[in-house]
Amino acid sequence: MTELSDRILSGRPRGPRSPRFPWWGLLVVPLGAILFQVYVPLWVQFLAYLELPLLVTVYLALLRPSPVGGMFTGAAIGLLQDSLSHQPLGIFGIVKTLVGYFAASVGMRFEVDHAVVRFVLGFFFFVFHQLFYWVLARALLGEQVTFQVQQTFFVGLLNAAVAVPLFHVLDKLKERP
Repeated sequence: MTELSDRILSGRPRGPRSPRFPWWGLLVVPLGAILFQVYVPLWVQFLAYLELPLLVTVYLALLRPSPVGGMFTGAAIGLLQDSLSHQPLGIFGIVKTLVGYFAASVGMRFEVDHAVVRFVLGFFFFVFHQLFYWVLARALLGEQVTFQVQQTFFVGLLNAAVAVPLFHVLDKLKERP
């Protein structure tokens, strides 16, 4: 293997010397993202396309060394988003639980600190989120929701473009040992 593939597959160091996210950030960042999602689009309609709670879920799950921790992070953020939005309680909780699980699994296996990898993960998890939300809305709620592939693709690119600088800003919040 090449040096690059060895670095990508080796994952990040998770020992005692690796930087940690502060405990207050685990509360403030998801709450801020959810409040942004609920209230900012009331004044600026275009920002309704941004799924900041999803991006924060992906970021925090990528930091976790275990898929179970990513699941709990996704479940907490999803249920909090459900409680503050007009969605049925539990839909975002289920979807973000799965996103947290898979993002943590990816974070364990690959080096996710590169901008291109973060862009791809932001796009992939947005499309996964929308697709699974569509499946749940149709199967569990019986809603006749249409899955718009072209809109999902473009909004996924927008969210992926926002994910790269957002992840960089959140990296600045990490506590150095």
